[in-house]
Amino acid sequence: MKTYEIAEPKGIDSLKLVERATPKPRPSEVLMRVRATSLNYRDLVTVKGGAVTRGIRLPLVPLSDGAGEVVEAGTDVTRFGPGDRVVASFFQNWLAGSPHSSFFRSALGGAIDGMLTEYIALSEDGLVRIPDYMSFEEAATLPCAAVTSWNALVSMGRVTAGETVMVLGTGGVSIFALQFARMHGARIIATSSSDAKLARLRELGATGVINYKTTPDWDVQVLEMTGGEGVDHVIEVGGAGTLAKSIRAVKLGGRISLIGLLAGGGQIDPMPMLLKSVTLQGIFVGSRAMFEEMNRAMEINGVHPAIDRVFPFAQARDAYRYLESGAHFGKVCIAV
Repeated sequence: MKTYEIAEPKGIDSLKLVERATPKPRPSEVLMRVRATSLNYRDLVTVKGGAVTRGIRLPLVPLSDGAGEVVEAGTDVTRFGPGDRVVASFFQNWLAGSPHSSFFRSALGGAIDGMLTEYIALSEDGLVRIPDYMSFEEAATLPCAAVTSWNALVSMGRVTAGETVMVLGTGGVSIFALQFARMHGARIIATSSSDAKLARLRELGATGVINYKTTPDWDVQVLEMTGGEGVDHVIEVGGAGTLAKSIRAVKLGGRISLIGLLAGGGQIDPMPMLLKSVTLQGIFVGSRAMFEEMNRAMEINGVHPAIDRVFPFAQARDAYRYLESGAHFGKVCIAV
C-alpha cells in the first residue's frame, strides 16, 4: 500500500510518500480502507517539528482524521463487518468518561501512526459508524475539530438556547462551534480578518460579525453588541495572543474554552478572570461516546461539515500548504 510518513520533521517537504506492507488485522481489529482524511493545525505543527514531536516514534504516519470502509474484520470483532462505513476516533482508547493520561498514548497521527495511508488496522473500539447522509470527506472532518467543539460547547459547556457564543476565525473548530451553537438555539458572534469570510459566517447563522483586522479592539465591540454584558461562551483558538481580549469579552460567570494557539504567545493577567468568576477550561478533543452523541445530533439536524477544498492523495503536501496559508474556510480534506 501507499502511505505518507514523516521520517524527520523539518517542514512540509519532509512528508514523503512510501510503500509499506498492507497490515493484517488482529483478532479485535478491522482493516480499514481509508477513503478520505482531513487536516488540523496540529498536523502542521507535527510536520514542522519542535516540542510537540519530542518523544514521538519516527517515522510517523500523520493525521488523526480519516474515514473509510471495513474490508476485513478480525476473528473477535462484533461491532463492524466488511462494507461498513467507519471513521476513526482521535483517541483510540478514550471510549467514555473523563480524560486519563493513558488515553493520550493512543492519539492517531501523534503517539501512534495516523490516517494518511491507503489502509490501516485499528481496534473496533476506536471506530465510529458514519452517519448515512455523510460522504467520506464529510465524516473525515469530524474526529478532531468537531468533537473538540462538541466537547467544549455541549459536553462540558452545556450551552443552552438564548445564550451567546463567540467563535474566533473560520477554521474547522470555530465553524463546527458555530453550527453546534446554532443547533442549540444560541446566538453567535464570529470574527475574521476577511469581509468575504464574514459574509459566509452570516450565511451559516452568525448573528454578529467583527473584522478583527479593521477592529483590533474587537472585545470592546463584543461588549457593545451584548449591551455591556459580554458573551456566555468563547471558543478560544488563538491562545495567549487573544486570551486577554476573550476574558474582557466574556460575561460575569462565563466560560472560555481554550483550544488552540494560533495567535502565538502573550502575557496573561489572571486577576480579570478571578473578578469575573470566569471558568477557563482546556479542551483536547474528546471521547468516542461524545463522538457518537454528536453524530446523532448532527444527523437529526441535518448538519453538514463545511469543507473548503479536497485535494487528491498525490497532492497531500499541497493540502498542507493550503492550510498553512490560512485561506481556508472550514476544513481541508485529502481524498485517498
